[in-house]
Amino acid sequence: MSLLEVRNISKSFGKVDVLKDVSFTLEKGEVLSVIGSSGGGKTTLLRCLNFLEFAEKGQIIVNGEVLYDGVAVNDKKLRENRLHFGLVFQNFNLFPQYNVLKNITLAPKLLKKGTDEEIEADARRLIERVGLSDKIENYPCELSGGQQQRVAIARALALNPDILCFDEPTSALDPELTGEVLKVIKGLKNGDSTMIVVTHEMGFAKEVSDKIIFMADGIIEEMGTPDEIFNHPKSEKTKAFFSKSLENL
Repeated sequence: MSLLEVRNISKSFGKVDVLKDVSFTLEKGEVLSVIGSSGGGKTTLLRCLNFLEFAEKGQIIVNGEVLYDGVAVNDKKLRENRLHFGLVFQNFNLFPQYNVLKNITLAPKLLKKGTDEEIEADARRLIERVGLSDKIENYPCELSGGQQQRVAIARALALNPDILCFDEPTSALDPELTGEVLKVIKGLKNGDSTMIVVTHEMGFAKEVSDKIIFMADGIIEEMGTPDEIFNHPKSEKTKAFFSKSLENL
């Protein structure tokens, strides 16, 4: 049984169909990268998976449990559903009034995920994992963009989600800071995390992913292994996308 099944997700904004019958599966421990031109539906897909937007139809199934089938759920169920997913945003979204440790422990404490001592010990382990033990008392304004994004990754991990989602995690960073964030994400793969990464970093997607989805105009235009997508694309839209890429693949 797949960890995640997405079946025929469709989403529109007004008269614009942003997602059209999007379906895929993800196994535990796999990394899925979602690539494509801006406006193809990648971020909307992530927001629907995290219940920040709601599809008009389709199903989201995690560990065999139907979390969503196109019907609105109550607030309690919605909060429970969101805990299956962790989302790392483009622009960090840290709380500026809290230091690194409190940014990471706030949600687990509110949700009573353990004693305060247990939650803080776990947070310290995560902070060490992302290489920021020396910044544990610092505030976001005292950190570089790359460091802030690493805190955001630790914060998402603190709730132990089934699936960790990244929405273009390096797009707000200077090129010299991109590498440090991608290194942390690569390390999570070695730790058996299950991840969905929306990215424009083609080299990273090629190296780290188990599966690649290429999206265009709200549909999955092509899906396969990195070798299949990058070296043997079948879709003309996929070929055109790579031909316009400035990266040396």
